[in-house]
Amino acid sequence: MLDTDQRRLLGDFIRGRRERARPEAPGGRRRTPGLRREELAARAGISATWCAWIEQGREVQASPEALGRIARALSLSAAERAYLFELAGRIDPETPSSPIDSTPRSLRAFVGAAEHPAYALDCFWNACCWNDTAADLFAGWLDGEHQRNLLRFVFCDDAARSLIPDWEARALRLLAEFRADYGHMFRDVRVKRFVDALRDESPLFARAWDAQDVLHREGGLRAFDHPVSGRLWFEQHSFTPADAPAYRLVLLVPGDDDGGLAHGDRTLGDRKK
Repeated sequence: MLDTDQRRLLGDFIRGRRERARPEAPGGRRRTPGLRREELAARAGISATWCAWIEQGREVQASPEALGRIARALSLSAAERAYLFELAGRIDPETPSSPIDSTPRSLRAFVGAAEHPAYALDCFWNACCWNDTAADLFAGWLDGEHQRNLLRFVFCDDAARSLIPDWEARALRLLAEFRADYGHMFRDVRVKRFVDALRDESPLFARAWDAQDVLHREGGLRAFDHPVSGRLWFEQHSFTPADAPAYRLVLLVPGDDDGGLAHGDRTLGDRKK
């Protein structure tokens, strides 16, 4: 159930958009701006009473389908529709089912322009774009023909155990960071299927998932044991794009084990020569 503040925000938002919506046939003077509740209810296929209750912040539950009809009735923009579903605590049924195919151009532009390893993750933590230096670094994940989910790579692929020093501790931290994102999308049946599949594939994942650890995704110094270049150090930086908040952008700047920036002759490309 939504808390009082969330119900109030949801009601205020729907009422505000209703009062700014254009009636289909204005026809004469109107006492109220925009659409009447009865008109919105008729457009959205809901009862006027239920519409009044949700605007008043009462304890009523809106299904994803009903919210979708309200969004269409109010001609909401993509940002407004996303806000509506966020306030209602629901998953939009019209969210694209293939995030990789809809990677924002801003992420592709940043990743393509980055000199150092960079990649972007969608809401399921699939790598949706990456540059050549990231492919060189993440052997077994971003190079060649491999599956691209970061969690599945770390927990289920032997290449990850070779690439990542102190593998188990890093894997457990990564899962705790994913759980922070999971709180925003646990109603999505696709996420549940994904988690259930990983529980079956990895006993460590299953035990760690049951432990309920949660951490914010943070940057910091990261070490990698590259199959060609040996031990490499990078300072990891993570960003949430303003125009694509469901995505994560990760940049790895060459560093050293003292926490400083690497010298120019210590980059991944140089070590491979």
